[in-house]
Amino acid sequence: MRYVYLDNSATTPVRPEVVEAMIPYFTEHAGNASSLHKAGQRAKKALEEARNSVARALGADPKEIYFTSGGTESDNQAIIGAARAHAQRGHHLITSTIEHHAVLSLCHWLETQGHAVSYVPVDQHGVIDLHRLEQSLRPDTVLISVMLANNEVGTIQPLKDIVRLAHERDILVHTDAVQALGKMPVRVDDLGVDLLSLTAHKFYGPKGIGALYVRKGTPIEPLFYGGHQEQSLRPGTQNIPGIVGLATALKLVTEELPTEAARLAALRDRLQQGIQNQISDVQINGHPTQRLPNILNVSFAGVEGESLLLSLDIKGIAVSTGSACSAGSSDPSHVLRAMGLERARADGSLRFSLGRTTTEEDIDYTVETLIEVVERLRAMLPMPAACVTDEVKV
Repeated sequence: MRYVYLDNSATTPVRPEVVEAMIPYFTEHAGNASSLHKAGQRAKKALEEARNSVARALGADPKEIYFTSGGTESDNQAIIGAARAHAQRGHHLITSTIEHHAVLSLCHWLETQGHAVSYVPVDQHGVIDLHRLEQSLRPDTVLISVMLANNEVGTIQPLKDIVRLAHERDILVHTDAVQALGKMPVRVDDLGVDLLSLTAHKFYGPKGIGALYVRKGTPIEPLFYGGHQEQSLRPGTQNIPGIVGLATALKLVTEELPTEAARLAALRDRLQQGIQNQISDVQINGHPTQRLPNILNVSFAGVEGESLLLSLDIKGIAVSTGSACSAGSSDPSHVLRAMGLERARADGSLRFSLGRTTTEEDIDYTVETLIEVVERLRAMLPMPAACVTDEVKV
């Protein structure tokens, strides 16, 4: 049976070149970068070479790069660290209603700790309402955290406009760029952000390793305490194999970005056109043009998303009903609901996320299979009328 992996926004397979670069640091070069002997200094050299490589890819200074365990830790370090460092100035933060749970759940927790958080709505395409964001600004606002590109629908946010509004008032801006890296140009000076999160497993690197960019001069406090590693912001023995893997993967996707982004966009459009031309009553979710090249989010009327996902899985096609971090939840996508979709439409949505192994044959097989599966499920499992009239709750 054919196997088609279209869940690259959840995670990506590690590239062979990345595995090859990592292996020596699991075995013969397994020194601790904090040790003074030759083995330790070899690890230290690999660490700093990786830091320089990541900095070059982002247009940053190596001293602005801090390695973490992944995107969630980077988001937490950025937001909590900046909030603590600016506690004397204020306790107000701003984010959007469609952020990843690594940001939203954290913001909900911060509200229990005495912080005020404003959740700015988005339009029907998933673009943040800049007017509402500006209205949310207060004298005690210390940080705005808005993702660069959404992980469920691929919509790219007007981050430069957000930075302009924030910096006019001396407010910091953090962006979760986890989904954007490797799919669009990401240069910190072009964006103007003060803090930026990334993780390797979204661009063909290993799981369990990420990084946080912190612009020079940005006050930030650590999440926890221990040794002097990562300029004392992130203590603990560094994951040298993972760091080498992250740097190698980021270098490769950055070099390949222009051609790969165009290839993925063409495949995504092929998938979208195939679905729209051959399956009735579907809706494309997200911005029609300002979106990542590899994500397509589609709502299928009269079909429950999880049933569709499992039916496709039986046919060898791996997709998602939304964020992988929401798997197991019976609640509809908070992103789609925030964009104004009725519950029935949100429940009947799938995310197709393409990657470097995706081919035209994969796309055509997916469309053919979807036609068959959607027709069968619509005949078997019509959506209850009660769901169709359910109000949107943001």
